[in-house]
Amino acid sequence: GVSAGSGPPAPPGSRAPSPSAAAAMLGVAVVDAEKPGARVVEVHAPGPGHTAGLVRGDVLLTFDGARIDSAADLARAVGQAEPGEEITLTVRHESGGYQQLTAVPGLVT
Repeated sequence: GVSAGSGPPAPPGSRAPSPSAAAAMLGVAVVDAEKPGARVVEVHAPGPGHTAGLVRGDVLLTFDGARIDSAADLARAVGQAEPGEEITLTVRHESGGYQQLTAVPGLVT
């Protein structure tokens, strides 16, 4: 017979957070953009990113002054942010225009 549950269970806290999970504090899902940046592929409403004005297709270029080159960069920056504190995002819209948005990262449940 085959016992249920193959493989040992991972000890709690051993898994590194995935970029999409960390970015959940902004309420957005991002992927690496073709150029440096993190492209927004999903915006949760309600959520901090939605409130800030992020829309699908926006590419995040900076987060609170930190340069964002990839989805992992954004996850790292969001993970270091203090929930509830205002931060400034620089985004490039699909139209090619740039905009600065103010977001308040929170713990999205």
